[in-house]
Amino acid sequence: AQLEAEAINDNRQLLEFRVRSRNIDWSRFVQPLDTSVRSGAVYLGHQVDLLYNPRRPVTEENRRELLVCHDMMGNYLEDRHFHSSEKYDDYRFQHWSAVDYFCYFSHKYVTIPPSGWLNTAHRHGVPVLGTFIVEAAGPLDEVLASEESVSRTVAALTRLCLHFGFEGWLVNVEVSVPQRNMPNLYRFVQELTNDTESRVPHGRVFWYDSVTESGALSWQNELNGRNAEFFRRSHGTLVNYAWSDQHLERSARQVEQEKSQRHRVFMGLDVFGRSRKGGFQTMDSMSKIAEMGFSAGIFAPGWAFETLGSYGYNIKNSRGDDQTNAAFLARNEAWWARIWPALATHPYRSLPFYTDFCVGSGRHSYDCGTRITDFGRPFFNLSRQSLQPSVPLDKNAVHDFETAFSGSCSLLVTNYERAFRLFVTDFELTRGVFLLGYVFKFGKTRSEDHVFEVVVRVTPLRRNDRLKEELYLVCSEHTGSTLSPHRCFLSPVADPLPPALIHAKLPQQAQSQGEGWQVRYFLAKFDGPVRVEDIGVKCLRPTGSQAEAHLGAVFVEGPTLEDWAATWSQQKEEIDVYRQDMWKRSHV
Repeated sequence: AQLEAEAINDNRQLLEFRVRSRNIDWSRFVQPLDTSVRSGAVYLGHQVDLLYNPRRPVTEENRRELLVCHDMMGNYLEDRHFHSSEKYDDYRFQHWSAVDYFCYFSHKYVTIPPSGWLNTAHRHGVPVLGTFIVEAAGPLDEVLASEESVSRTVAALTRLCLHFGFEGWLVNVEVSVPQRNMPNLYRFVQELTNDTESRVPHGRVFWYDSVTESGALSWQNELNGRNAEFFRRSHGTLVNYAWSDQHLERSARQVEQEKSQRHRVFMGLDVFGRSRKGGFQTMDSMSKIAEMGFSAGIFAPGWAFETLGSYGYNIKNSRGDDQTNAAFLARNEAWWARIWPALATHPYRSLPFYTDFCVGSGRHSYDCGTRITDFGRPFFNLSRQSLQPSVPLDKNAVHDFETAFSGSCSLLVTNYERAFRLFVTDFELTRGVFLLGYVFKFGKTRSEDHVFEVVVRVTPLRRNDRLKEELYLVCSEHTGSTLSPHRCFLSPVADPLPPALIHAKLPQQAQSQGEGWQVRYFLAKFDGPVRVEDIGVKCLRPTGSQAEAHLGAVFVEGPTLEDWAATWSQQKEEIDVYRQDMWKRSHV
């Protein structure tokens, strides 16, 4: 019970630090934010799942960010538990590569994010915000009574960030403020911003467009002179979602007047469609935000789960439901796929890289393809979520909870027509050595006309702004490798690799693993430093074949030259991409 997430309801509880877990060392249970896991964002254009789709770097001039505000049925539901519930079909968030800030929202006075959300967000490099919301005048009057009470409240809020391990606050004042209290409200926002930024790693504070300079509760739906002072005193403003094209234009003029950047203004967008188009028409609003160069603040993406009840699905089954789970995941992927062209994507950067695609819930748990009987119950535990694909899976693959190699699920391929992107990456191989491991199965067949390939796009380490240079590595069951310009076909390493190169969850064995899973490792050395920018999958099967391809895990590492030298195998390949000029070139 001490580890169960809780909110704070009043100032006495806040100032006296009255939380059940006040004596818990949360660093034992919450993974710190790992910003090294990903690099600077890129724009992928319209067909985000195409491996060869060009990427455009995000700069200070074209930067747009995304704040996701998770506001679902009051929150503190199954996600409040530290260990797990059994409701494996509950709402999960997977599309972290597009997110710059994640806010856990409730209508409690002070919302502290549950540890599951902190762990999965931090694992993906995303800062998490709690919510300070005032919906009754009394608590705010107490905070703003004096400069000392402001400072005490700021110190208490900062202590919560440091104790629980989250990065800051969304401040939402939903009451009118007496004019006499406005100086201290400004002071509160300024001190909270300063304290969070200076004391909390990666700390951020955002102001919600609500109160104006007169103290009136009057949503402006834009940045203007009436709310600009809060913009100046925080890291950014989340604008109310009832904006129009004219609001966008006036906000742009105000940003220019402030001599600031448009990406500090987050235009609100309610997925339920309050005031503007939502649901599967959300892209209509998102494209307008992007065209004007503003950031976006998405409210309630849990719409994809909450509205399933309208279609006859039981979203309140405490043990979960297969049909609800499948419907939610498909609906969620389809919604994010529609808006992704307007978003920036953060590539994965740090090595080693490993994922088994676990979404943080499952009907069963697996190890090396075998169901773990000791963990026979369904589970919902976001702390167990693995690194997720960089772009939506929509129409290319689905999460399959019936079979998995590790964790709780695998990817079941649904696109057998062409290669599709799974991961946008920025892996720098300064020594030029590349190791890929993956585990797959393709029904019960081993025939040559059923092909499972992992395709890797490699570029020179030093980028050319005017010339696109790339080489594709096709890693599959080839008989002997074929090294040719533009495309190299690699065969798997059959000889034992040094133990230090093998991932603990992906053992190298010649035999099949449980349920027919096949583990494959590929090792190559380039004649200079390179960069891995994309990893995708291509599966082919004959017309009429019903064999299903599954991907269970992916592992990437950049071994040392000593590791390369210690590996004795005919299948390790030396690729002279620079000496033989094997790059495929096209103008940007």
